[in-house]
Amino acid sequence: MKILILGAGQVGSTVAESLVSESNDITVVDTDAEKLKLLQDRFDLRTVCGSASHPSVLEQAGIADADMLLAVTQSDEVNLVACKLAASLFNTPTRIARIRAADYLNRAEVFSADNFCVDFSICPEQILTEYICKLIEFPEALQVLEFANGKASLVAVRAFQGGPLVGQPLSLLRKHMPLVETRIAAIFRQGHPISPEGSTVIEDGDEIFFIAATANIRSVLKEMRRMDKPAKRIAIVGGGNIGFRLAKALENNYQVKLIEFNRKACERLASSLSKTLVLNGDGTDEKLMQQENLGGVDVFCALTNDDENNIMSALLAKQAGARKVISLINRSAYVDLLQGGKIDIALSPAQVTIGSLLAYVRQGDVAAVHALRRGAAEALELVAHGDRKSSSVVGRRIDEIDLPKGATIGAIVRGEEVVIAHHDTAIQAEDHVIVFVVDKKMVKKVEKLFQVSLGFF
Repeated sequence: MKILILGAGQVGSTVAESLVSESNDITVVDTDAEKLKLLQDRFDLRTVCGSASHPSVLEQAGIADADMLLAVTQSDEVNLVACKLAASLFNTPTRIARIRAADYLNRAEVFSADNFCVDFSICPEQILTEYICKLIEFPEALQVLEFANGKASLVAVRAFQGGPLVGQPLSLLRKHMPLVETRIAAIFRQGHPISPEGSTVIEDGDEIFFIAATANIRSVLKEMRRMDKPAKRIAIVGGGNIGFRLAKALENNYQVKLIEFNRKACERLASSLSKTLVLNGDGTDEKLMQQENLGGVDVFCALTNDDENNIMSALLAKQAGARKVISLINRSAYVDLLQGGKIDIALSPAQVTIGSLLAYVRQGDVAAVHALRRGAAEALELVAHGDRKSSSVVGRRIDEIDLPKGATIGAIVRGEEVVIAHHDTAIQAEDHVIVFVVDKKMVKKVEKLFQVSLGFF
């Protein structure tokens, strides 16, 4: 697929890295020549330096025969104009825009064919806000990802010494919960995937991914590890786009304190938030932390634009006694270093966002994609079409399907019902099948399995 990416920032770079590894023809456009040079040195892709909203620059980048435009610059207006030009002048089949302003997002007609011709809009800040809300709702989890419009969820937890499952085989899980269906999709031990069998014994430090109906998540978590008390007190450092959205989403159900360094921004936040306590100060100030008892919070979220400040404030909060600390970190090298140490969850905004973009790029009918373990693994929601003659999966039991090694079918959503997959579960047409892939290099093979033969049409 020939894909044109506008913007070489964090989102654009991460998407480019992911798509290049899948043998797509990628061209990246940006006004920053230095960023483009760094990308070209690292990956096999083309770059064009210039304004993404200029027709001549788009033409130079090869938009005339591009299959898809991903407009993910920092400017909503540039992204909108680029989509309009791609549709009007070049007839680009698929146009996706990153949009941050709520004023645009709340008016669907802005994106229509009569206006800016945007097929799909994504808002990374909103995706990240919803992601953090889930981590606060389930404080025991490392990741909580929803499929089939929230009917099923994939949850990652870390096993710890003294936990209910540590030292026990997985087969014990079904005995403990005969009335609740769940499936262990994957286990990562010291960074390496282990194929989960009934005889597999859970060890301290294992990262366990399980899938279940969303309504059953809390019951399964109780079996996986001792439950934390529900979170009540939340501290947020950074009143930018993400910090503000998170405070707004949480303030009616939690006690929220928001710390922002800029006084004018504090005034604006205080007038826009009804129940959140807005404080003017530095999130790395130990004195402020003591005065406001930030060490006594259940969840501490460091969400400024500065990685180092986020790391320092999260470490200070953890040292002061905060139960769970979440730090926003843009540099992927930092994420791998810090995750699971003193910082409970290190969040890469680009990795959280990328799944929303990948769902549009994947071959076959892909309803959702979630990047896991900082992009090394993936969970996909694929819709099965066709019949036994035209499809490699429809009408077949799971043990009859030629899945690549390391790919696991975890669950099937059939209408309103969540069916946890077993070896004898048969896939039906229009089922939403949730597949866990421990190595994203296998994704192409999985997609191919779900494609119907031309004879079906």
